[in-house]
Amino acid sequence: MTVTARKPDLSLAIGLAEEAASPHTWYGLGRRETGLRRLIVVRGAAPLDTVMRGRGPSWGAGFALPAAGTVVIRADAGDPHRILQHELAHLVLHEAVPVRVPLWFDEGYAALAAGEWDRLDLLQLNLTVARGRIPGFFELDRSLRSTESTAQTAYALAASAVALLARRHPDHSLAPLLSHLAGGEGFDDAVLATTGSRTADFEGEWQKDVRSRYGLAVWAIAGGFWLLMAGLVVLASWYRRRRDVPRRLALDQGWPLPPEPEEPPLDEAGPAP
Repeated sequence: MTVTARKPDLSLAIGLAEEAASPHTWYGLGRRETGLRRLIVVRGAAPLDTVMRGRGPSWGAGFALPAAGTVVIRADAGDPHRILQHELAHLVLHEAVPVRVPLWFDEGYAALAAGEWDRLDLLQLNLTVARGRIPGFFELDRSLRSTESTAQTAYALAASAVALLARRHPDHSLAPLLSHLAGGEGFDDAVLATTGSRTADFEGEWQKDVRSRYGLAVWAIAGGFWLLMAGLVVLASWYRRRRDVPRRLALDQGWPLPPEPEEPPLDEAGPAP
């Protein structure tokens, strides 16, 4: 394996490479080697963009290039070990599955395989999701390559879709679906064989599942109500200050200063003590 990094990050890169070299047990795929051939560690958005040649979003923390067996990690964009696991999951999935899979499945699988279950917890506080505005799979793919805030929600939704694919099988496992895909079966056919639903129907079932799991009641219980109250207090304070600006300016400009009191003559000042 080739390791590329600047001197300050070289020890980190070597540690990550050693971590990637040992076989792991991967979600739904069993124990496998990653197939990583090259690891690149950079620091900062500009070096990352130079390495990726603009092929990824500027906010990205890591990238996997399965065809080249390469993973790129940005060392200053979060926990590099967790980022590595996510990107290695992409390599393992593409090594095991010879057919094309949707982007949402690819990213959702990597999130779950890397143990990023906290992404699902964040959906509990997402007001857009709580209001029932769940994208379809086509829109979800676009959101995964959108702005960072939009993409973070999309990653969590993609993970929830993959988790539902596992729950829909009688064994509550993703392994049967991955087995069909590893055998060269198309994604739509594999979904139908393991869930009993066509992909288009599963899309609607997933949207309904997300609404039931992350509705307004869950959002409020998880703390969204207090976040809303805090936001309203801040907004009310801002509005009051803004409303009072014209009145304060008028007072500053038009308020007459009181006349200074005249000192009485010495003979009218009263008797001396």
